[in-house]
Amino acid sequence: MDLDGTLAVYDGWKGIYHIGEPVEAIVEYVQNLIESGIEVRIFTARGCEGLAALRYVEEWALKHVGYALKATNIKDFGMVFLIDDRAFTVEKNTGKFLTMPPSAETVHYHYSTSNPDNPDYVEVK
Repeated sequence: MDLDGTLAVYDGWKGIYHIGEPVEAIVEYVQNLIESGIEVRIFTARGCEGLAALRYVEEWALKHVGYALKATNIKDFGMVFLIDDRAFTVEKNTGKFLTMPPSAETVHYHYSTSNPDNPDYVEVK
């Protein structure tokens, strides 16, 4: 389960100690998965900021989801599926897109200062 923009409202990068409010529909979905015996982990790029960032995510989850969910930025073979606001589905072993991604011409490269999701975004007026 992705964090920013999926499980939590993403309102711009403000450091590792800022996580948006929970997205209630996704919180309920996660709670239902857990109550059905399914392990849920938070898969987040915040792991690139170090263990302190991941521990803070886990504390946020305990407070807002009601469960101590493991936070990581590493996929493993136990992962069954991923829910993410940036993911596009591909049919296994075929290369066929099931949800179409944007064209290369319309993608805002994450590290570009013209991308509003970049912490170094510069608004052009």
